[in-house]
Amino acid sequence: MNYLLDTHTFIWFMEGDETLPENTRNEIIHIKNNCFLSIASVWEIAIKAGNGKLNLKVPFHKIAEYLKNTEIIILPIEHRHLQTLLHLELIHKDPFDRLIIAQAITENYTIISKDKIIPQYTVKSLW
Repeated sequence: MNYLLDTHTFIWFMEGDETLPENTRNEIIHIKNNCFLSIASVWEIAIKAGNGKLNLKVPFHKIAEYLKNTEIIILPIEHRHLQTLLHLELIHKDPFDRLIIAQAITENYTIISKDKIIPQYTVKSLW
């Protein structure tokens, strides 16, 4: 299975936060699953950590090393993702989430997120 982690999902996974359900954590660490993190999520973390809206338990500079150690793959933003984004209904107002949704639709990945708006799109989701 190919999963695209929402930003909060990745942060909670990285920080060992118990808010992340155990079955969801197990899906992320399962050896047969491929997990991806959008570069948009890394950008969102940098913006929010930089302006004080997000307090990370793990320093930002450690994220790249953590991704490598856990084999979570960075998903770059490609033109075809933006093409999908152009045609998304404006259900979700958050630009980072809209891009993640477009990437998941384009790549046929399942988004792991607790966001209740995401399932309103024609995208597979898990929580």
